[in-house]
Amino acid sequence: MDLATLRPAEQAAAHSAAPLIKAQALTKTYTMGDQTVHALRGVSLDIVEGDFVAIMGASGSGKSTLMNILGCLDLPTAGQYQLAGEEVQAMAKDQLASIRNRRIGFVFQQFNLLPRTSALENVELPMLYSGVKAAQRRERALAALARVGLAERAAHTPSELSGGQQQRVAIARALVNRPQLILADEPTGALDTVTSDDIMRLLTELNAQDMTVVIVTHEADIAAWARRKLVFRDGLMVEDIAQSGGARV
Repeated sequence: MDLATLRPAEQAAAHSAAPLIKAQALTKTYTMGDQTVHALRGVSLDIVEGDFVAIMGASGSGKSTLMNILGCLDLPTAGQYQLAGEEVQAMAKDQLASIRNRRIGFVFQQFNLLPRTSALENVELPMLYSGVKAAQRRERALAALARVGLAERAAHTPSELSGGQQQRVAIARALVNRPQLILADEPTGALDTVTSDDIMRLLTELNAQDMTVVIVTHEADIAAWARRKLVFRDGLMVEDIAQSGGARV
């Protein structure tokens, strides 16, 4: 972020906020036959708590690889990654699963809801892995659905919901374990323009409530909702731009 573009009060806040994400010289290489693919080439970045960041880039730019590493779904080949002060790059699979469950809520383009299961049960699912008791699961799931404006649709299955409503259920599911970070991979990719704006408005509202939000998108109008835009090309971060955010709110 270019602190020189911020007002003095914003500069002070940016300096004082703790980095939730701290990545240093991340590299990721894949071997495919006799070829080595360099997906990330020494990427360093900090994301402070409460930020709203959009990651953009063409196919093969490294943005999805970075998202997988930030989400503890993959490990870097080299470099260091701290999430909320925890060193991630040397973690075993069970440790990665634990940090994902405790600290991260995921939102995907295709919603990934169980088709024959109600909205309420879909939102309850992450709490099953956390050992939350049934009564508390229901209470927290209903509260999460209310937070995204779908309390009255709790008993409906995905086939009885619109695309936008399904994505809201997915966001409620991401929120239910009270994470510090929402990672959204093309969250509006399967939605029309009006519904996309509704979902981005919801993510903006969550960010205003101090939720850290990071989205991957290839759409400039979606990235415009964020307060910071990172652009990737050939495994490198080539732009880091401060934005006003809140497009069309």
